[in-house]
Amino acid sequence: MKRGMGGGGNMNNMMKQMQKMQKDMAKAQEELKDKIVEGTAGGGMVLVKANGHKEILEVIVKEEVVDPDDIDMLQDLVLAATNDALRNVDELVNKDMGKFTQGLNMPGMF
Repeated sequence: MKRGMGGGGNMNNMMKQMQKMQKDMAKAQEELKDKIVEGTAGGGMVLVKANGHKEILEVIVKEEVVDPDDIDMLQDLVLAATNDALRNVDELVNKDMGKFTQGLNMPGMF
């Protein structure tokens, strides 16, 4: 008595689903480049814009925060705003890419 292919069709189906998910993930990762987040410090006196690929696009410093006698404060504000922007990028990436790994137990993924 011959045995049928059994799970062969299921394996092919699963492979197709994985390939589609891989394409969808690559597309979503590329789209992150066009998504912009902001980070601020000093009550909005310093604003940093970054995209979803963690590229800093713009740094805006309000004139009133510039004090030639206190450059350290300005540097701290720029640093804080940049770190805030990068944290916001991480949240964006987790939100956008997390839908692909939701329900999968894959440590270290997004």
